[in-house]
Amino acid sequence: MGLNPFNTIFGAFSRDLGIDLGTANTLVHVRGKGIVISEPSVVAIDTRTKKVHAVGAEAKAMVGKTPANIVAVRPLKDGVIADFDVVEQMLAYFIKKAHAYAALPLVDPRPRVVVGVPSGVTEVEKRAAREAALNAKAREAYVVEEPMAAAIGAGLPVEEPIGSMIVDIGGGTTEIAVIALGGIVINHSIRIAGDEIDEAIIQFARREYNLLIGERMAEKAKIAAGSAYPLDEEIKVVLRGRDLLTGLPKAIEVSSVELREGIAGPVNAIVAEVRAALEETPPELVADIMEHGIMLAGGGSLLHGLDKRIAAETRMPVHIAQDPLSCVARGAGKMVEHFDNSVYQDILTRAQTSRRVRR
Repeated sequence: MGLNPFNTIFGAFSRDLGIDLGTANTLVHVRGKGIVISEPSVVAIDTRTKKVHAVGAEAKAMVGKTPANIVAVRPLKDGVIADFDVVEQMLAYFIKKAHAYAALPLVDPRPRVVVGVPSGVTEVEKRAAREAALNAKAREAYVVEEPMAAAIGAGLPVEEPIGSMIVDIGGGTTEIAVIALGGIVINHSIRIAGDEIDEAIIQFARREYNLLIGERMAEKAKIAAGSAYPLDEEIKVVLRGRDLLTGLPKAIEVSSVELREGIAGPVNAIVAEVRAALEETPPELVADIMEHGIMLAGGGSLLHGLDKRIAAETRMPVHIAQDPLSCVARGAGKMVEHFDNSVYQDILTRAQTSRRVRR
């Protein structure tokens, strides 16, 4: 790609990008500007013409409300590309939008791109992410494992001989990693995260109240009153949907105590995986983690009381990263800001090949 003269010419006017290609949200970090895009990973497509109707926040607003010929889809499932063509169009849209305020907006952008992917993906899935970025007119594309990017974005000393533990809870996957000397020592990746918590709330409403609610209602309830540990003051939230017995609209009020029981399954699975990762960690690194604590990142870390629950289960201090939603994008962005850094170069080189990960 570097030998293409158009890449060289247009690349001079392009800003390198760090992209967190998440199941729920896509964030774009532009070199020299910071994070400029944070939108849902949703694309609305006209089924008759196959033309993209809307991308991001505009497309998410259409979920469940579109006419028959338009479908709003999430092209990533459990952190990996489920629909290659749609992801390619979504990336092209975000890359173009990131350059909308460039000095020469008419120039076709050809940036270098670092894309965050789950650590448990296969070589084929990594190649799909790279190819999607290249087809979206990136001149160079690299993948970086999300827990490493999240650790860099959270400010952990990844290049030092100190053990750091990161738990990145996204929409489709939970990534748990112990990092030292610029490499991942222990890595667990499970496809249980925010989406599964939403689904647990949907099933709870159906099972306990014969109420059918949608994904957006479940997500609102999770953000408002979902919890993993008893709260100082329990909260109540209203669920609105359709009564499965009468078929009529229905609203019910549920407490955070009920929701906590409803989402216990996925929350317990995440906590158990953190404990399993710690059990595999070498004792010297465990000592470092006991001193510096476990860092939580990703949107799932904002679940009320999750930090207290993990601290109680592991008997270790637990911290939530500053702005946990953007950790992966900030980490990928820091790598493109300091592209010539030898530690980051080593991380990117290792990330291009697959490695066995416990799932």
